Amino acid sequence: MSVPESRAERLAAAVAEAGLESVIVGDLVRPGDSGRDQMADIAWLTGFGGSSGLAVIGPEVRGFVTDFRYTAMAAETVPDSFEVVDATADMLAAVAGLLSGRVGIVAAKTSLETHRKLGEKLGEGVELVAGEDLLTDLRRVKDEAEIEAIAAASALTDEVYAWIEERGLAGRTERDVALAAEQRMRELGAEDPAFPSIVATGANGALPHATPGDRVIEAGEYVTIDMGAILDGYCSDCTRTLVEGEPDPAHRQVYDLVLAAQTAALDAIRAGARGRAVDAVAREVITEGGHGERFGHGLGHGVGVEVHEPPRLSMRSDDTLLAGDVVTVEPGIYLPGEFGVRIEDLVVVTDDGYRNLSSRPK
Repeated sequence: MSVPESRAERLAAAVAEAGLESVIVGDLVRPGDSGRDQMADIAWLTGFGGSSGLAVIGPEVRGFVTDFRYTAMAAETVPDSFEVVDATADMLAAVAGLLSGRVGIVAAKTSLETHRKLGEKLGEGVELVAGEDLLTDLRRVKDEAEIEAIAAASALTDEVYAWIEERGLAGRTERDVALAAEQRMRELGAEDPAFPSIVATGANGALPHATPGDRVIEAGEYVTIDMGAILDGYCSDCTRTLVEGEPDPAHRQVYDLVLAAQTAALDAIRAGARGRAVDAVAREVITEGGHGERFGHGLGHGVGVEVHEPPRLSMRSDDTLLAGDVVTVEPGIYLPGEFGVRIEDLVVVTDDGYRNLSSRPK
């Protein structure tokens, strides 16, 4: 994906403010061969889409280190202000050659083994400093281009939902629906699913992260589908609980309770609201309905180049919502051995409320 030069400039300014000469950006747990989630910081900062890359950035240095497989890709995608370094022989040695003074690393993204190996390659006067993740705040609030990219990924997901409903559910297995949905995403232009799609019917719906299996979907049975797409580097996330035919009236009461909780939580979304407080709004509705102990997960999470990122909406959240946050709102009720209901929208936080990116009926 194409990224603005201003991202590197903002990070360099944050590095200077932290009293550092530079920071290392990227996966220092498995440098040289990382998965998509481990490359999220690199993708956001540079637009690089490969699996091997580290960046060094500060007021006086901008270096991008990769190996032979990706030097051509880096030359085409990484902003011109970065020096692209071919590190096929030794990635950590190439990174060390770009460092001077106090260098920030993120402890949660650095293994002890990599820290030791990198330390052995440092020149005189270079100090590795474990500090805060400076990219967290920079990545969290989305600019207009990012919001529109997420909106496009969400619209694609909504189109897949419409396609699923048109094809029907009864008589098909969970696995068949999940595989077909992910194939349809790709046909519509998605790079990949944002996460393994969840299709859960009957008692499997009581498992929040159920794996689609050979269970056949029956008419009148609730089916929880949770899926998202990656489009132009950004993720979407949406859940609908569907039924073909008439549901059991008792099940419908649970569905209506979850919908009431989600509606109340959405009404509480706005810049300045506490993540814990918004979660409490939904939790109170479900508790008053007699199912408080069956809503065991947080209300929502941020979405961007990763499908799970700050801020959090949960009982333990210390986050305050900011205009430009993109978050899920997804209460649920799960009755073991019976069924489950979850409804999830993806919304952009605004000063006076929210913009809903999920358009499918509930």
